[in-house]
Order: sequence, then structure tokens, then C-alpha cells
Amino acid sequence: MDLFILTLTAFVAAILTFFSGFGLGTLLTPVFMVYFPPDQAIAYTGIVHFCNNLFKILLVGKHADTRVLMRFGIPAVLAAVAGSWLLLNLPNQQPLLRYECFGQWREVMPVKLLISVLLLAFASMDLIPYFGRLRFSPGMLPLGGLLSGFFGGLSGNQGALRSAFLVRADLTKEAFIGTAVVVSTFVDLTRLGIYAGGLTMGATGNQVPTVAAAVGAAVAGALLGNRLLQKVTMQWIQRVVALLLILLSLALGSGLL
Repeated sequence: MDLFILTLTAFVAAILTFFSGFGLGTLLTPVFMVYFPPDQAIAYTGIVHFCNNLFKILLVGKHADTRVLMRFGIPAVLAAVAGSWLLLNLPNQQPLLRYECFGQWREVMPVKLLISVLLLAFASMDLIPYFGRLRFSPGMLPLGGLLSGFFGGLSGNQGALRSAFLVRADLTKEAFIGTAVVVSTFVDLTRLGIYAGGLTMGATGNQVPTVAAAVGAAVAGALLGNRLLQKVTMQWIQRVVALLLILLSLALGSGLL
């Protein structure tokens, strides 16, 4: 049953993240933490996330927009270095609020609350008709890359901010997905490389079948998402991104994630 829950989560999350550009790590990490210590859960999720990204590059990487990759991706990678370094060198942050929920203590952390506010602001742009007609100019892409990469390195929550900018960069649905995948992969490589020198990731060798099953399920989800790509519209993707941004922002701001 444990393996079934893990693989099902990976499969469903991979379908969602194929279109939204984020969500796999957000959904999979808490499920892994139910069955494994936090350090091992982070390691297992990282392996699944990275393998899934590599596979998606094979599927849709060719659609990535070179212009956006240069203006958004390079600042994102550079900022990920800064955010990751800051994570390893920050003193322990004190929670702004602690409360009990369903028998567990939850903490509202400063960085996650800030990300929550940013995500709510971007999500509102997709729900208010006036903002729905707005598009980010090319000059805003470096700022989006800096924000996405920095908070990705600092907290791991890079995908939502990345999608919030790219979904308004006047890209086709194929270019949006392809560009998000390529940027995500390079930012992951950057931050995981820096984390490796300072974070305890735990041993993964004893759970090879579990991780392999989750990777397989995520790959299957990406394949299904790619088959559904021709049946969805960019407007549908924007709405999915807006909904997931709101849910993620509420979960981060309340301390549930």
C-alpha cells in the first residue's frame, strides 16, 4: 500500500507539473516524509524530480524559447547560487507563528510567508480580468529569473514563481512548457550541487526499488501529459497555474508546507 500511494502521487503530480511547471516536489516530498526521515525524503524526491525533468527535456525541450532562456534562465541560475549559499549560511530562522493542527505543530516561517504573498499577488493577476490582458515585457524576464532562482535556492520553491512569470511571457503552450523544463533542470543542478556540500541527504541505496517505482510513475505521468498537450489551450494552462498558485501560497503561508 505504501508503494502504491507513493507511485500514485508521483504519477498524478507529474501530470499536473507537466502543464503548470511546478508541483511534483511540492506534492511528493510530504508523502515521502510520511514513510522516511526528512533527509531521505528530500533525497528521494530530488532524484525523482531530476529524472522526470531529464525525461521531459527529451519530450518537449526542443520547444524551449531561446530568447527567454537567455533572459530568464541565466539570471535564475546565478540567483540560485546566491539563494543556496544563503540557505547554508543563514542562522536558524525563528518562526513567526507556531500553532497546533490535527495533532501536529505547524510553523509559519518568514521566507515561506514572503513567497506566499508573492504567489497570491501573481495568482490574482490571472483571476482579475484587467490583469488577464497584461503581459510581461522582455525587460521583466531577468527580474522573474532572479526571483525564481533565488527563492528556489533558498527554500526549494522555484517552480511557482517561474511559472507565474513565464505564463505571461507571450509564449505558446509548447514553448512555455519546454522553457520551464529546461530552466528547472539547470536550476536544480545548480542548487542540488551546492546543497550536496552542506546538507545531509541520507542514504538512498536501501530504497532503490521504491525510488525507481516513483521515477517510473513520474515518467508515465509525463508521457500522458505530453499526449494531452494537443488537447489543452494556453488559457486552460493559465487557469491551472492560477489555481495551483493560490493553493500553494495558502499552504506555505499557513505553515502546512
